[in-house]
Amino acid sequence: MDIETTREVIPHGDPFALFDAWYREAREFELNDGNAMALATATPDGLPSVRMVLLKGHGPQGFTFYTNAHSRKGSELLANPHAALLFHWKSVRRQIRIEGPVREVDAADADAYFHSRARDSQLGAVASDQSAPLDSRHTFLDRFEAAKARFGEGEIERPPHWTGFRLEPVALEFWVDRPHRLHERRRFERDADGGWSSTLLYP
Repeated sequence: MDIETTREVIPHGDPFALFDAWYREAREFELNDGNAMALATATPDGLPSVRMVLLKGHGPQGFTFYTNAHSRKGSELLANPHAALLFHWKSVRRQIRIEGPVREVDAADADAYFHSRARDSQLGAVASDQSAPLDSRHTFLDRFEAAKARFGEGEIERPPHWTGFRLEPVALEFWVDRPHRLHERRRFERDADGGWSSTLLYP
């Protein structure tokens, strides 16, 4: 077996520094939406659902995304504030799983991100009852035009139910493709004192 196959490439250490390094590389080489991640939620009864969202902030404090709290994911997070994330970057043959409790961001953070978005995206958020039944696309577009007329050239008010959530990780698991499907996995788990332990896992 050659040296390249036997050498470990996922080191123990700071999982956030490792995430930052992998994320920078993915953002450079992933063709579309290197910040896309699968978000898994569940109802209080444990019924799961998953969808893609975009990462909008990250660091030791957590991983942040924004959505309509009246949507299915928003409702599930408010009722059962635990979730899991998955980044899968085919361009660099890596993935990262993240698990932990979720908290809603404060209003100032939600306002700041909402007003950083393109104006039409802000209007779309005002017009959309995300996840609710819709009789026709024309109804949605009519609501968009009504919101556009309502706000004119003025500042668009963030709907109170349009907010952000931050997953505070208790576990991160890194996976990298290796030759001959002898892949490598390392799982980091938060210690009681706030530090991190890690172990290799069979792929």
